Amino acid sequence: MVALETYRKKRDFNTTSEPKGRKARKAGNSFVIQKHDATRLHYDLRLEMDGVLKSWAVTRGPSLVPTEKRLAVHVEDHPLEYGDFEGTIPKGEYGGGTVIVWDRGTWEPIHDPERGYAKGHLEFELHGEKLGGRWHLVRMHGRPREKRENWLLIKGDDDVARTSKDPDILKEQPNSVKTGRDLAAVAGEEPGWSSKTGKIEKKKPTKSKTAKPAKTELVQPDVPDPSDVKGAKKAPLPEFVEPTLATLTAKPPEGDRWIHEIKYDGYRLQARIEAGRVKLLTRTGLDWTKKFGKEVVGAFQDLPIGTAMIDGELVVETAAGASDFSSLQNDLSEGRTDRFIFYVFDLLYLDGYDLRALPLIERKAMLEQLAANSTDPIRYSGHFNENGATVLSHACRLSLEGIVSKLRDGPYRSGRGKSWMKAKCSSRQEFVIAGYVPSTTSRRAIGSLVMGVYNGKKLEHVGRVGTGYSAAVAEDLFKRLERIRSPESPFAERLSADASRKVRYTKPQLVAEVEFRAWTGDGNLRHAAFRGLREDKVPTDVVREIPKSAVTSQSQPKRRTVRLTHPDRIYWPEEGVTKEGLADYYTDIWKYIEPFITKRPLALLRSPEGINGQAFFQKHAWKGLNPNITLVKDPKDKDDEPLISINDLDGLIGLVQSAVLEIHPWGSTVADWEHPDMIIMDLDPGEGVDWETVIAGAYETRDRLQQAGLAAFVKTSGGKGLHVVSPIKPKANWPDVKAFTKAIADSMAADSPDKYVSTITKSKRKGKILIDYLRNQRGMTAVAPYSTRARPGAAVSMPLAWDELTPGIGPAYFTVLNAPTRMASIKRDPWADFRAAATPIEKTKTPRGKKQA
Repeated sequence: MVALETYRKKRDFNTTSEPKGRKARKAGNSFVIQKHDATRLHYDLRLEMDGVLKSWAVTRGPSLVPTEKRLAVHVEDHPLEYGDFEGTIPKGEYGGGTVIVWDRGTWEPIHDPERGYAKGHLEFELHGEKLGGRWHLVRMHGRPREKRENWLLIKGDDDVARTSKDPDILKEQPNSVKTGRDLAAVAGEEPGWSSKTGKIEKKKPTKSKTAKPAKTELVQPDVPDPSDVKGAKKAPLPEFVEPTLATLTAKPPEGDRWIHEIKYDGYRLQARIEAGRVKLLTRTGLDWTKKFGKEVVGAFQDLPIGTAMIDGELVVETAAGASDFSSLQNDLSEGRTDRFIFYVFDLLYLDGYDLRALPLIERKAMLEQLAANSTDPIRYSGHFNENGATVLSHACRLSLEGIVSKLRDGPYRSGRGKSWMKAKCSSRQEFVIAGYVPSTTSRRAIGSLVMGVYNGKKLEHVGRVGTGYSAAVAEDLFKRLERIRSPESPFAERLSADASRKVRYTKPQLVAEVEFRAWTGDGNLRHAAFRGLREDKVPTDVVREIPKSAVTSQSQPKRRTVRLTHPDRIYWPEEGVTKEGLADYYTDIWKYIEPFITKRPLALLRSPEGINGQAFFQKHAWKGLNPNITLVKDPKDKDDEPLISINDLDGLIGLVQSAVLEIHPWGSTVADWEHPDMIIMDLDPGEGVDWETVIAGAYETRDRLQQAGLAAFVKTSGGKGLHVVSPIKPKANWPDVKAFTKAIADSMAADSPDKYVSTITKSKRKGKILIDYLRNQRGMTAVAPYSTRARPGAAVSMPLAWDELTPGIGPAYFTVLNAPTRMASIKRDPWADFRAAATPIEKTKTPRGKKQA
C-alpha cells in the first residue's frame, strides 16, 4: 500500500468524501480528467498504471493545439476509485474545492509505459468522450531545489488536433461527462456531497494529542507578498519604466558585489500586467503585444497576480539551445509564435508595490518565486556567483553572445549606468542602414548593406555587410529600402570610389543588428554578418560602441587574395550564409583547419546552387579550376587522372569559389600516400539512440584507443554523431591500420551487442551505434575538423576538449555563424597537441575491452 501512502497522509477521511481506496491487483487502462476548482482552477489528468491512478495537475487544462504545451505538475498517486469521484472537498482540506469528471475513457501507450514513465516521456493515445488522438507527457528539467516535478502535456499533431484559430475545447465542452453538470451546480451542494455516495454526514474528529496543520493544495500558487518586504513602496502601477541599460566593458567586473547572467540574443521587453491585461513594451515604450502572438500573453495572464511590471527578453532558441536573434527575426516575418521564450530577469512592481528601490538579489528572489508558478514560454533567468571572467569564458566557449554583470545589492535605475555591465564574446552592435548594393543573383533582392553610425549629428560610414540574409530577408529588405531611396548620400563625408561603387543610397531610417569579427585600422567592419532589423531602436541613438583607438591594434587574420564572383550567392538559405560568409568563416579559422586539409588528397562535396540544389562528390579536376588549387598524382592510379589538394588559404578560398561545402581529406599526406597519420572512429547512432548514449560510446572508444597506446581526440560530426580521432606515426600501412580499427569496433560490438554494431547493415542498426571503422582504408575519407556540412543549419565538425563533451553540446551545435566566436575566445585549442601526441601502431598492440557484467 506504499503507492497510496502519500495520498492518505494528505487527507482526513473523517472530513472529506474522497475515497480512501486500495491498490488494485489487476492491470487496467482507464483514464480520467477531473476539472478541479480549488485555490486555482486546473484539470487533473489521471492514467491507470500499476493498480493506481498516476496523476498530474494540468494548470491550464489540456489543449488540442500541438504547439500549446501545458504545464502538468506531477502529484501523488490516487486510488482507482478516485476516477469516479465528483463532488466538493471541504474548505481547509487538501485540494479543497469542487470537482467534476470532465472526461473519461481508456488510454493506450505507444511504447513501453513503464520505461517511458521512468525516462520522463510517455507517448499514448486517448479514447475518451471528449479527447482522442495521440498525446505526450514530457518531464522537464527541474530547477535547483525545486520540490515540484514539472511535466508538459502536449497534443500530438494528428487528425484530431486543432489550430489556434479553432474553438477551445475547454470552453466548448465545460460540463461533466458523468452527470452533465457544470462546476457551479456541484459547488452549490453542501461540502461533503458526492455524486457517487450522496450527502456525507460530517463526523466529529477524534481528539488527538497533536493537531494536524491545515492542508494545502499542491498546485496552490506560492506568490511573494510585497507588503511584507522592507523597502517596497506602495504606489500605482506605472505605464512604462525606462529600462536599465548595461554599459559595455572589455572584461566583466570582479568581486562578491557582482552576480552574472547570460546575455540573451533577442528583444528586450517589459511585461506590464494589470487585472489580466498584458502589454509587452519595447525598451522605448512601444506596445508590441500583438507582434508576439497569444502564447506569451496567455502565460503572463496565468500568473496568480493582479498587477506587475517584469523586465526580460523574448528570444527564439535554436535546436542547440542558444538564443538566436536571426531565428527570432525569421519567426516574426513568418508569423510563427510557437518558439518564443520570455526569459524574466527583474521584477519592478508587484500587486500595488514599487520594488525598484529593493536590492537586485531580493527582487530576483521574489521573481524566482513568482516564476515557479509560470509555464512555458515564461522562464526565470538564473545567475552565477562565480568569478565573472570564468562565467564569460564558459559562455564564449559555447558561442553565446556574452554575459551581463549586475550589482547584487543595486536598485533598479533607468538609463545606462555602471550598475549593469555587459561583456561580449564577439563584436556586435546596431548600425544605421544608409544604402544597399543590389544582389548579383536576384533582380529584387539586396546583395549587401551599407552601414553607418552617428558621431554627434554626423553619420559616419563603417563599411558593408554582405552575409547573414536568407533569400526571403534579402527580398524583404529590397522592398523596404526601395521605398526610402535617396538621390544623395546621407553620410557626412564623401565616400571613396571603391566604397561607393554600385551603392543605392537610402534615408537613414532603419537600424540593423550586426555581428562582426573586429574593426579594421581605418574604422570599418571586418567580416560582418547581418542578424536582423532592430525596429525598437532609434537611428540617431546608434553610435560606435568601441572607440577606434581601442581596436586598431587587434591582430588581423591571414589575408585572402582570391576574388569571389557572385559573393552574395546564398549557400544556406535558411541561415543566410552566402559565398562571402563562407569565405569569411574559413579565413577566421584558417590557422586551426590548415593542418588537417593542406597537402592531402581531398574528396569534395560541391553544390553550386547551395544546399537545396544538386550536390555531388568530386575528387578530380573540373573545368575552370581556380589556379590556387593544386593537382596531385596518386602513384597507384593507372588512369593518370590527378586528384585535388590545396597548400594555403587561397587554395581553400578557391574551393569556396567553386561551391565546395564539405571537405573530406585522406588520412595520409601526398608526401606519404601509403602510411596514414591518423585514424578516425565514426560513431553513427541508429534510430532511437539518445545523445547521452553516443557520448558514452565516445568515452568507451577513447578508453580502448588509450589501452592500445594511442591518444584520442573528439569532435562533433556536424551531422548525427561523434568522431574519435587518434594521431599516429606514419609507419603502419593501410591494411594494418584497417585491421587495427576493425578489431576495436568488433570488440565493442562483441562486448556490448545491445549498444554497438560494427557492420554497416541498416537492419541491424536500430537502437544501436555503428562503430564505423571503414574510413581507415586507402582512398576513404571523413569530414575534416572545422569543415562545414551541406545540411540545413550550416553546422561544422567541431573539435572539442573531452570535458566539453556534455549533453548541452549536440552533434550540430556549432555552425558557420557561431564557431568563429568560440575559436576567438578559447584560451587554448583543444587539439593543439594533436600532432605531438602521435604514436605508432605496432602489431604487438591489440585493443581489448572489458567484458561488461
